[in-house]
Amino acid sequence: MSNAASIVAVVLVSIASLAVGAFGLRFSRTMSDFYVASRGVSPVLNASAISGEYLSAASFLGVAGLILARGVDMLWLPIGWTAGYLLLLTFVAAPLRRSGAYTLPDFAQLRLESVVARRASSLLVVAIGLLYLIPQFQGAGLTLRTLTGAPSWVGQLAVALVVCLNVLPGGMRSVTLVQAFHYWLKLLALLTPLFFLLGAMGDRSSDPNVGAVLVADWVEPLRGDHALYLTYSLVLATFFGTMGLPHVVVRFYTNRDGRAARRATLAVLVLLSGFYLLPVVYGVIGRYVAFDLVAAGRADTVVLELPSRLFDGPVAEGLTALLAAGAFAAFLSTSTGLVVSVAGVVSQDLVRWGGGHRQGIRTFRLSTVIVVTVSLALTLVSAGVPVAHAVELTFAVAASTFCPMLLLGIWWRGLTARGAIAGLVAGGGLSMGAVVSTTFGIATGGWFGVVMTQPAAVSVPLSFATMVLVSLATRASAPEHVAQTMVRLHAPEHIDLNRGSFHPERWDRPASAAPTGAVTSPGTEDTGGRAKHTAYASGDATARRSRPTVRRD
Repeated sequence: MSNAASIVAVVLVSIASLAVGAFGLRFSRTMSDFYVASRGVSPVLNASAISGEYLSAASFLGVAGLILARGVDMLWLPIGWTAGYLLLLTFVAAPLRRSGAYTLPDFAQLRLESVVARRASSLLVVAIGLLYLIPQFQGAGLTLRTLTGAPSWVGQLAVALVVCLNVLPGGMRSVTLVQAFHYWLKLLALLTPLFFLLGAMGDRSSDPNVGAVLVADWVEPLRGDHALYLTYSLVLATFFGTMGLPHVVVRFYTNRDGRAARRATLAVLVLLSGFYLLPVVYGVIGRYVAFDLVAAGRADTVVLELPSRLFDGPVAEGLTALLAAGAFAAFLSTSTGLVVSVAGVVSQDLVRWGGGHRQGIRTFRLSTVIVVTVSLALTLVSAGVPVAHAVELTFAVAASTFCPMLLLGIWWRGLTARGAIAGLVAGGGLSMGAVVSTTFGIATGGWFGVVMTQPAAVSVPLSFATMVLVSLATRASAPEHVAQTMVRLHAPEHIDLNRGSFHPERWDRPASAAPTGAVTSPGTEDTGGRAKHTAYASGDATARRSRPTVRRD
């Protein structure tokens, strides 16, 4: 079968993505445009963009591959990845938007008033982002290799180049439009071939491969070794990991206000619920007609190979091309979101120099190139871990680090900087060790090996407990302005209260550059290890919101 149609489809998706991103460049003029699209994205557009970004290679290819290979136990993946947004809607979405931060490190410093906590959060954002980018690039290499026989690095390099060209010109403004376009393309790419595949299956009811579906360990849950632990660990990772993913969290800063953040999250739940029905069906169909892919170690390619198993000629080529376009959109949308979130943190915390609007944008663009290059290098040396499992492990890291910090930071005023840092180190150390050992093929055995395969059931409770216990032991070092921060996070925007003002782009500005009346700079440590914010200076003219000229963030 000729693969010319698939190659053309991939090229067209790349060109269309660049064209949509170039349209967004027209509106990118400020640092706020680059980081959070000036917080002016409508709920419907934001929901489409969030869904497009969230539905990664694991969703488009990996879920069907794991269901093909391992059966009903893997249904927890689409369920957990969707339910995570329900928890995000209930506990995090609106307060996170009201914080006014650009990134998770910004939130950490605002809530904990500690530069050390900010630095620890920055390192974790970079680590999670890089680990999440690896399966995206792996999936791109796998797709082009399946379609054309080209080496994996060709697809990986192609995605890296398109991502750079999308992010460099317009930042979040461009990425938002591209990701919204990608969601509807991916939905169309899976839904259209499915009608043809289901119709063709009606003529194959007597196929001898149908018996493969009746294998007990595929249709009955909890049949493997340590299945109960692995299942609960997967549930914890997927349910709680969503709210800790940097590229997911940063999208909530782009909403206009807390109410818009909740509306966008509710729309995301609807969009994801509809989409995740489709990969499950592909996995079931694959069990009927493509079970040999499991033994060949190519289960992740089942979505791309089903049309050629059931059709011949132009129909098979056309359907495969459409699926290839959707798969490439999945890699691009998630990769661009990850690069924006990680590059934002890198440009603010690691490679920042100088000041001013122009210098900040240049630093962001340099950080983008650094992040993509490092991710591509790590992809080339990593082991061939199934795409969906690699994403599971990244969710476990997010659930073990930022999830406890966000939940406790938003809802418990007793969280201290030392408690948060201790929890990030404890939960992050164990979960990151598991990710590294699995991603790079470091063999482990026994129960330790089981925990390394799915660490969330141990690392998530460990992180929560560590944060609470250390915070209670260090309650004397609680953030000085925690009461005002809680008002900022929880009071609706229309209520006129003293919320302070937080300017993420000025967090490390010297004291001489602070606003009039500020005591010291946000980057200065006091004796308790906490950062004094210009936002909390008694003379800050923007601290009260009674003036009509003050923007309601």
